[in-house]
Amino acid sequence: MASPISAITLDLDDTLWPFPPIGERIERVLHAWFERHSPPTAAMFPIPAMRALRQLLMERHPELAHDASTLRQRGIEHALRESGGDLALAGPAYDAFYEERNRVEFYDDAIDALQRIAARFPIIALTNGNADLGRIGIAHLFKGVVTAREFGAGKPDPTIFHHACELLGATPQQTLHVGDDIELDVVGAQSAGLQAAWINRVDATWPADLRAPDTTFTTLSACADWLDAQHTDKT
Repeated sequence: MASPISAITLDLDDTLWPFPPIGERIERVLHAWFERHSPPTAAMFPIPAMRALRQLLMERHPELAHDASTLRQRGIEHALRESGGDLALAGPAYDAFYEERNRVEFYDDAIDALQRIAARFPIIALTNGNADLGRIGIAHLFKGVVTAREFGAGKPDPTIFHHACELLGATPQQTLHVGDDIELDVVGAQSAGLQAAWINRVDATWPADLRAPDTTFTTLSACADWLDAQHTDKT
């Protein structure tokens, strides 16, 4: 029998908001910024070239796989350097990117569901990304944030899950991790000893060779309903 849940760790991208629209916008915004402030950089590194550069940097620097911000900063610096641009523009260019990165459009159910969950359980945001909950406006609903960049390792590494549990003051067995990614969220959480809720908004098929999630929902709202019922059953 599973232990009663006393705390929540929660993924962000593609759990609270879809990331693909953000990814497309940040590419356009960064390119437009280069067009205004460093035209030779925009000419030498159009969007497809910047994508290829990012992939190259990821391959050359696997030690930075957990650090999306540093990879982005290095990509900007490389593009400026190679195009003869002013490296002093790297900071402002990253700022333009990061402002757009934190302009999110929540899933319709996400805010209400998050508020309901936060009213019952302490929540730690657990992310391999670089979203800023303060800028987004939901930091008050979380006890804290654990990012792969700050921790030094990302999901599915068990240590990042264990660190989040320590911050929550809960054992892994008492903690439910909620997220969309099969490997990073569900397999990672279960390997670390947490309970795992899979948010499957896209009607994906669970791989037959993997241990099934502890529970599956098509929306975060359905997860909040389930947590409400669990809490009611124990009061």
